[in-house]
Amino acid sequence: MENNNKKQLNIDLPESVADGVYSNLAIISHSPTEFVVDFAQIAPAMQKAKVRSRVIMTPQNAKRLYRALADNLQKYEQNFGPIKDVNDTMPFTMNGSAGEA
Repeated sequence: MENNNKKQLNIDLPESVADGVYSNLAIISHSPTEFVVDFAQIAPAMQKAKVRSRVIMTPQNAKRLYRALADNLQKYEQNFGPIKDVNDTMPFTMNGSAGEA
């Protein structure tokens, strides 16, 4: 007998968040207890990026996000082909821990 008693999670997506924000740069830093991901937007030839959103999470949730992103990237590439890696990452430092975009 198959178990069809899966729990469902209801997600509330407020209208003010539903449109999302555009980001072409992510700055990641961490401490022993949390990861901080700043999603920023930078225009070509500009020296200043504007942070559009900040997400703070535990290391455990950061690892879950990492796995979910890897899974979704794999599925994306299966459907649409390989994503070209332009290899133009820019290193950043925040609060003494190195991050990479």
